[in-house]
Amino acid sequence: MLWSRRSKVSHSEAAAQAYVAHQFEDAEQQFESSTLGTWLFLLTEVMFFGAMFTAYVIYRTAYPTAFTHGSHHLDIRFGATNTAVLIVSSFAMVMAVHSAQLGKRRALVGWLLTTIAMGSTFVTIKMIEYHHKFVEGLVPGPWFTYVAPDAKQQELFLSLYFTMTGVHALHMLIGIGILSWLTIQAIRGRYSSAYYNPVECAGLYWHFVDVIWIFLFYLLYLIGRH
Repeated sequence: MLWSRRSKVSHSEAAAQAYVAHQFEDAEQQFESSTLGTWLFLLTEVMFFGAMFTAYVIYRTAYPTAFTHGSHHLDIRFGATNTAVLIVSSFAMVMAVHSAQLGKRRALVGWLLTTIAMGSTFVTIKMIEYHHKFVEGLVPGPWFTYVAPDAKQQELFLSLYFTMTGVHALHMLIGIGILSWLTIQAIRGRYSSAYYNPVECAGLYWHFVDVIWIFLFYLLYLIGRH
């Protein structure tokens, strides 16, 4: 029995060691380095989105009435639905990481596909919302045909809306691409209870993008709405 346990441990360690890149001494160092690298990357993303949030707050403070009027052009049903979709996707991602940690390949693939489906649903809803804005003449630039005393300031609000949500949607598409690659690797049996760090790092990224949307939903759709 003791030999059997040692055999299982040795096999697990060997499986993890098989995926250690040449620049790392062992699987543990690779795990810690990749996790730290992911957190540092997310820190740069916080600064990136933070700059846009700061610009939004500055302009909203300068033109509070126009920004309130501008927010009424946004359909809160789209925003609320997408918020619910991303909450479900975060749960699915948590379950995917949990399945990877337990070495449950079929469950991992299933939860990854669920997360991808939720992310794709989010992007589809956002594209529909963008189309509505185009039809209504609310796309900044030569397509902006809305007439009002504060139309220029409302156009500024919509410029920030399209920029912030567009960059966020791009991050969602990148996340979907990463998860699609992870799914292919999971189907091939690459991940196990001894090696699941790529899934965990992708999960950190996915949750970050979800949290960013919560802030966007509050700032763009909810503030000043009555």
